[in-house]
This record gives sequence, structure tokens and C-alpha cells, in this order.
Amino acid sequence: MTGRELDLEAILADLSEPLPEGHRSGLVALVGRPNVGKSTLLNRLVGEKVAIVTPVPGTTRNAIRGVVTREDAQVVFLDTPGLAKPKTLLAKRLNALVRDAWSAVDLIVLLIDAADGVGAGDRFLARELVGVGTPVIAVANKIDLLGAPAKMLPVLEAVAALPGEGGAFAEIVPLSAATGDNIDRFLDVLVSHLPEGPRLVSGSQVSDQPEAQLAAELVREQLMAGMSDELPHSIAVTVDGIEPDPDREDLVHIDAIVHVERDSQKGIVIGHKGANLKAAGTAAREELEALLGVRVHLTTHVRVAPSWQRDPRQLGRLGY
Repeated sequence: MTGRELDLEAILADLSEPLPEGHRSGLVALVGRPNVGKSTLLNRLVGEKVAIVTPVPGTTRNAIRGVVTREDAQVVFLDTPGLAKPKTLLAKRLNALVRDAWSAVDLIVLLIDAADGVGAGDRFLARELVGVGTPVIAVANKIDLLGAPAKMLPVLEAVAALPGEGGAFAEIVPLSAATGDNIDRFLDVLVSHLPEGPRLVSGSQVSDQPEAQLAAELVREQLMAGMSDELPHSIAVTVDGIEPDPDREDLVHIDAIVHVERDSQKGIVIGHKGANLKAAGTAAREELEALLGVRVHLTTHVRVAPSWQRDPRQLGRLGY
């Protein structure tokens, strides 16, 4: 058993604990155009890494759930992929994943990059959200990059105008996911808009993401860190499982497969004398050991899956 695996008896006992009167709980979807800081915000709120973060737009491909539990409330977050122009079947499926999340939550958080300013993508999302019927809280993220406080007011005014005549945001909150500025107030605002109810999951959980998926995402994150702008979108990583060592309780074995679309990409991912793959594997292993609480023996292999982003059968095999 690794450090992240859950004790079923402890979970059931935790869920049966009495809660204070007026306890609130609910599902919250984090929405925004690519690279506005959704994964960074989720990790900041949870206090642990549950979503990968890179400077490459379109990094998130799964609706990862992070959980924040406090005495008076529990908030379960879905970090959804950013909506993008559907140039591939993968992009179409990710867009469908986003819209499914909107219809199944109690609250939507629309993140806007305050430093970058309100753009066409933000206006598109605001229009899309107006007809959903779910309350929306707008977040002006990256306020740490604005510099002078006086620069914040025009940004907030532009955010407030986003929904147009079709609706209005329930709240607008400026914050910095990177530094943690105003995070506590943001969480208080979220809780105030959630319905009263019991905990949805055990208070000891911070995510329901399977360990194999977490391992695959961490390997993909490290590979993307050193790749060109185009190549990361052609990379998928799968892990069949995490096997404990038969002779050592403090060791697990993880076999990761890196899937690319062309032979030329395989060479780039591996690098000269395997340098790229080795560096990514070492960095991912170190993060996994910290998260899982055990030693990790990680092996990585690269395979070519021709045009997998456009092939329904291959997308299914890769978990999309």
C-alpha cells in the first residue's frame, strides 16, 4: 500500500462523523480558456499537487477532482480542460467533457488572466455560461503580475461587463493562484454559494485521481517542460498499474508508455543518447516518491501511435 491509498474503514468512519449545523458542500467546476491558471489554482486550494502545470496551453486533459475539507464545508473541484477550437477528435472530446461538467455541478468558477486582460476567448466562455443556469463566480487571476493596485480596477470592470445583458456573475474575486493572495477569501465566497449538505467524500481525501493516472500525468508534465510548442499536444502517457515490489514494502514499480504520433517525434522525446527521456523520468520519479510516500522504480518507453489524436479507437485505448 502506498502513502496515497485509502483505508476503507477510515473513510466510512470519517463520513459518519457528526457535522456542525449548516455544513455546506458541493461540486465546483473550474473553467477558463487554456493557460489561465486553473491547475495552479486547484493545487493551491488543495494544498497538494493533483493537477499538472506547464506553460503550454491545453495541458489539462482530464476532469481532475480536488477536495478541500474544512469544519464547516467541503468543496469538490473539477479542473476541466480549457475549451479550444476543435481541430482534432481529441479536442472535440475534451470540449464535450467541459460542457458535461458544467451541467453537473453546483457552481462554476470562470478564471480570467488579469495580466493578459479580457479577450475574445473569455467573452466566448461568458456567453456559453449564461445559458447553463448554474451560478458563476468570476476570478481575475494573476493579480501579482499587474504591478500597481490601480491597474486592477479597469480589469475588474472589464470582467464585470463580460456576461452582457444575458446575465451577471454571482461574485467577482481577484486573486493570485501562484502566490496565494486572496485565496482564503475566495474559498469563503465559494462556500457561501454552496447548498447545505453532508460531506461528499472522506475528509482525508484530496483527490479521487487514480495513482496510475497521476503517474502518467507527472511523466507527461516533465516531458512537456522541455518540448517545443507543437510536440506536447502529440504526447500521451499511459500507466497500466503500480505494482508493489515482492521483496520490499517501501518500493513500487511503475512502467510508463509515452505515445507519440510520428517516428520523428519519438527521436525528439528520447533525445540524444536518451537524455530527454531520462531527465523527464528522473524528475517524475522524484515527485511520485514525495506524493506516494514510497520509493519508486520508474521505467519509460516510447511508442508510435500514428495520428492518435484523430483516431477514435486509439483515443479510447489512451483513456480519452
